[in-house]
Amino acid sequence: MSKKILTRADVAERAPATMGQRHRVVIVGSGFGGLFAAKRLAKSDVDVTLISRTSHHLFQPLLYQVATGILSSGEIAPTTREILARQSNARVLLGNVTDINLANRTVTASAFGTERVTEYDSLIVAAGASTSYFGKDEFSHDAPGLKTIDDALEIRGRIFTAFEFAELEDDPAIRAEWLTFVVVGAGPTGVEMAGQIAELAHRTLKSNFRSIDPTSARIVLVDAMSSVLGTFGDKLANRAASQLTDMGIEVWLNAKVTDVDDRGLVVIDDHGETNRIDSRCVVWAAGVRASSLGKILGEQSGAVVDRGGRVEVEPDLTLPGHPEVFVVGDMMSLNRYPGVAQVAMQGGKYAAEQIDRRVRGKAPKGSFHYFDKGSMATISRFRAVAAVGRFRFSGVIAWLLWLFIHLVYLVGFKARVTTLLHWMVSFIGRGRSARTVTHQQLVGRRALKSLELTQWSPPPPAPPAAEPTEARTENEVVVP
Repeated sequence: MSKKILTRADVAERAPATMGQRHRVVIVGSGFGGLFAAKRLAKSDVDVTLISRTSHHLFQPLLYQVATGILSSGEIAPTTREILARQSNARVLLGNVTDINLANRTVTASAFGTERVTEYDSLIVAAGASTSYFGKDEFSHDAPGLKTIDDALEIRGRIFTAFEFAELEDDPAIRAEWLTFVVVGAGPTGVEMAGQIAELAHRTLKSNFRSIDPTSARIVLVDAMSSVLGTFGDKLANRAASQLTDMGIEVWLNAKVTDVDDRGLVVIDDHGETNRIDSRCVVWAAGVRASSLGKILGEQSGAVVDRGGRVEVEPDLTLPGHPEVFVVGDMMSLNRYPGVAQVAMQGGKYAAEQIDRRVRGKAPKGSFHYFDKGSMATISRFRAVAAVGRFRFSGVIAWLLWLFIHLVYLVGFKARVTTLLHWMVSFIGRGRSARTVTHQQLVGRRALKSLELTQWSPPPPAPPAAEPTEARTENEVVVP
């Protein structure tokens, strides 16, 4: 008897392992890729399980506004359960995915010491990315990145506390350190962060202090590349640099960071000259690295994993030899597509549609193609740059376009309304609605790291109860 050779289509369309069950789709990650995939499957004849290490969906493009007190965390991070509450075929599980077994089609996740294994028929991996320090992870101790709500709250604490300590300081040199803010990385996040710190110093805090002048704050934007917003093209990059300079922001290009400590950082320029910038508040916005799950997938499938941890996928976003597994968003590498929200959204919806077509017995769509809807970056109030197709905008028009697009993509009507109100307070007036800072925000991350704990570790066990002892005279000695 001859053996039948299964094709990729045969493998992809075979029935679930357990008879009588609907097709089981597991999605890893609640970011743009994972959430848009889950919502696209709302009317499909499948059961969706979304596993994420956080209980919320984060609108990351506005994270810097949480860090600078414009918005509160709830406005850009609605709970995933609330978003999917009316989607009856979807459930949400809290867990940090630690392993994926392609052969057994299982996903292993842990949460607070509890481990759970979930089986799947189709898998969408959209675990996102974290901050990259280019092999110098020790920099993270004194230069937090900006990828999570925790990051944003810590940075908010560092920024506002720097002004507070400057007010207390009598030594001019140390006061200058507190009033110097350095942002590493001149991409959209770095440019937006530097611009908002300048807005804080020049407008919001202008008359809030008695011993210091916040407008004297020094803001430095550092990047190893030769231009700001390099992906926007020379014309917009030059306009952005000019607008930053007009705001009093120092732009240091071709400057590579070689050391970071609690009193500043050291940079070396393209001529080999070394300079130190004394600062008590350094923000790292220079790079990203994909989730470590990419390495796991690469080892099991043979897929190439690049230096940034991204998995090289097939044109249909699947793993080589595993058409039931899709990799989307910041974790995938295909056609040099950028790691931006639109790629993740479109990739998540594409993967979900492919699964839906398979379940319904329809032919798959063609290869995934990213439709570039444009790039935008806001620098400050009324200052922004935007590239939409062959059109280029800057100034107020680009800023209004940026406001509109970000409102459209915010999840939930309530979030849009409150965000718009807070923008009015910040951009028309001088106030910031979220300036509250706690000591926990400042020290929490580093304290946990020093204790070698993570948010996924179970509470330490209680000490054993003391053994009952017999009554002893005061002259007896107990030897341990």
